[in-house]
Amino acid sequence: MNYDVESVRRNFPGLQRQKNDQQAVFLDNPAGTQVAASVIERMTDVMINANGNLGGFFDTSLEAASRVEAAHRAAEAFVNAYEEGEVFFGQSATALTFAMSRSIGSLLSAGDEIILSRMDHDANVAPWLMLAEDLNLGVKWLDFSTETYEFDPDDLVKLISDKTRLVAVGYASNITGTINNVQELAQIAHRVGALVYVDAVQYAPHGLIDVQRLGCDFLVCSAYKFFGPHYALLWGRRSVLDRVRPYKVRAASDTLPWRFTNGTTNREQLAGVHAAIDYIASLGDTFAGTTPASGLRERLEGGYKAMKRHDDQLALKLIEGLRAHNRVRVLGITDARSLDRRVSTVTFVAEGIPSADIARHLASKGIHVWSGHNYGLEANLRLGILESGGGVRIGPVHYNTLEEIDRTLTEISETLSR
Repeated sequence: MNYDVESVRRNFPGLQRQKNDQQAVFLDNPAGTQVAASVIERMTDVMINANGNLGGFFDTSLEAASRVEAAHRAAEAFVNAYEEGEVFFGQSATALTFAMSRSIGSLLSAGDEIILSRMDHDANVAPWLMLAEDLNLGVKWLDFSTETYEFDPDDLVKLISDKTRLVAVGYASNITGTINNVQELAQIAHRVGALVYVDAVQYAPHGLIDVQRLGCDFLVCSAYKFFGPHYALLWGRRSVLDRVRPYKVRAASDTLPWRFTNGTTNREQLAGVHAAIDYIASLGDTFAGTTPASGLRERLEGGYKAMKRHDDQLALKLIEGLRAHNRVRVLGITDARSLDRRVSTVTFVAEGIPSADIARHLASKGIHVWSGHNYGLEANLRLGILESGGGVRIGPVHYNTLEEIDRTLTEISETLSR
């Protein structure tokens, strides 16, 4: 079916914002997308009609429990979990990773080694560095090429040893946009019995997650990056979850997923996550020919395919427009034939112009982008741009238009010509 971006945009009330009598342009999506109206409606409905804590015999408690269970089943389908109970939720991917790093630490001893990535958001770096400091673990670093912006799996082979206990890696970079071959990296790590922890925050808005295909042991992502509320989910392989120590209050259940759910379950946020997943699935019905009877996974696959085709058009137009300027360096894959190896997050630097100045100019025109390190400290160091203020990051998603990319490129050209 033909992709109708205008009908998509009508699902997002936040896109109606204006500045200087023009429509605002939301290209700040790698830091957080706009929220679908269906998400807002379902969260509101829960707060009105199912506002009760779990475990009671009365109606609102029972209705809340039903909504929570439905959200768990949807999230399990979203990542293609092996079985029920493998997904639990928390305030953010960062918070979940800090908590799970302590649980995984119960399996580690002084002298064990972990491998971290130079490409990752600090949410998948700092928790492990602090764990290594606490437990006296060895830390090794997996570098990426500053020419291809990708990992060489052979580099991981060289780092792996019989002391390696964990490999932490991102599914997609929030700086370069690179989609990493997690499946191959996981296979290498598992040869020595190491656990694989995947940060899929940047991938989740753009591609279907399948933990069974990836072969990882943990995966975390944030719903506010895929059109939902500020909440996050973590999947863990049951055989590993059963081995690690849960940090919980004594009265909390010992069953999965509740032993890893700290405090009272946020019912309205769970409803919002569920609605965001359903929203993506609805795109499959609208643009890929699926129906509600197709099953959630098939519908999600259709929705993501429709989004990816549109994302790629936006990314290609943006990359080609930026590369037309001699002073601009795009920090990521630029080959039009290789868009399957990247998401539409595009970071660039301009010779002689601070990135903050470009972002500030765009903001004055109602165009929302980010500048700076964007918490990708190691990536910025590797690319040699941290001290100079990082890059400008532009992240179109499925509700952005080609016209918005044109408008953004025009304003960037004006800044470069000054």
